[in-house]
Amino acid sequence: MNLFRLLQARASAGKPVRVALIGAGKFGSMFLAQVPHTPGLEVPVIVDLDRDRAREACRTVGWSAERIAATTFTDDGARAIAGGVMDVVVEATGNPAVGIRHARAAIAAGKHVVMVNVEADVLAGPLLAEEARKAGVVYSLAYGDQPALTAEMVDWARATGFRVVAAGKGTKYLPAYHDVTPDGVWQHYGLTAGEAQSAGMNPQMFNSFLDGTKSAIEMAAIANACGLDVPSEGLLFPPCGVDDLPHIMRPRSRGGVLERSGVVEVVSSLERDGRPVFRDLRWGVYVVLEAPNDYAADCFRQYGLKTDGSGRFAAMYKPYHLIGLELNISILSAALRNEPTGQPYGFRGDVASVAKRNLRAGEMLDGEGGYTVWGKLVPAAASLKASALPIGLAHRLKLKHDVAHGEIVRWSDVEFDANNETIRTRKTMEAAFAMG
Repeated sequence: MNLFRLLQARASAGKPVRVALIGAGKFGSMFLAQVPHTPGLEVPVIVDLDRDRAREACRTVGWSAERIAATTFTDDGARAIAGGVMDVVVEATGNPAVGIRHARAAIAAGKHVVMVNVEADVLAGPLLAEEARKAGVVYSLAYGDQPALTAEMVDWARATGFRVVAAGKGTKYLPAYHDVTPDGVWQHYGLTAGEAQSAGMNPQMFNSFLDGTKSAIEMAAIANACGLDVPSEGLLFPPCGVDDLPHIMRPRSRGGVLERSGVVEVVSSLERDGRPVFRDLRWGVYVVLEAPNDYAADCFRQYGLKTDGSGRFAAMYKPYHLIGLELNISILSAALRNEPTGQPYGFRGDVASVAKRNLRAGEMLDGEGGYTVWGKLVPAAASLKASALPIGLAHRLKLKHDVAHGEIVRWSDVEFDANNETIRTRKTMEAAFAMG
């Protein structure tokens, strides 16, 4: 709780924390909005494939003409990382292959990495984090995004002596959403296609939030960072409001829905018939904890915590997350404390590609949020045993075989280049962490 004081000291010494931002989309723009209001933090270089869009993003969030003129805008991430005296590289492209490449370049250059790109983290994060640790730099999940916020709550619970029963986030979910394609996504957000287009909203990206893929990716990141288990049959998405977390998010043996304690799970803001859940957690994160003794359980009651009927299970939650507006916490934690705001230490959760419809040989997969596949959370060991194709690689790969609706797409079902850099990195990660 002293990041601001440490930053003030850096500012007073004339040694600001310097950041290279790669990707000036929504998350990046939200971060940029806070930069002028954070003395001691500078972003001298912004990398984006569309440099004019990046400049416009800076103007939109309130940057002065002078600040924009003093900033380097480039489309060459490798050159930006190699050049300049940067403390932290923020990777916010959302492209797994590009994210892995940028992270490795930053680690090789001795710079800390804040990985907004959770898709890349789930594909190869355990390996990248280990490479960073060996290089003496920080590889970190992005504070403000739900995985890092959940990891913080898990760490708080464990550090205070509680057993973590479940941890995760809320979202809007119905089972039918798994098969939704970009053509039908906007009706579920209460928008017309025209309204979404005028707002610059990407249908495939928003569909990845709806069809369950993004939830699976984020829960895999949490499992890998916190050493939590993954439900053996995938996420349940039980309807659950904040008051019911201790009742519902406990093991089945104790009257809840979980197969065991110590798992990640996402709660739905919708009942299965589409009615809204009372006091839902759609935008927030939670941790359910268990009192280690009767005395602690009595304290839960005395201090007004909502508990289950036994009084032993309670929940803490954060109702909102502000994504890029909170990113400074990760940046400053890495630069000033040499600590991540969550990072993977093992390979416990993976995200497998599942057919949205009957797929035919010769079709091209189109990745996260697209028309062909959605991402299902599975235990890493089960994913490897099934030779499941990770969702982060299910883009522009041609099918060799038919895959039935609802079935996992396997490596043997697609044509791929074994010498591809991203595929080699993934296979190296699997080999290094499969036994971990």
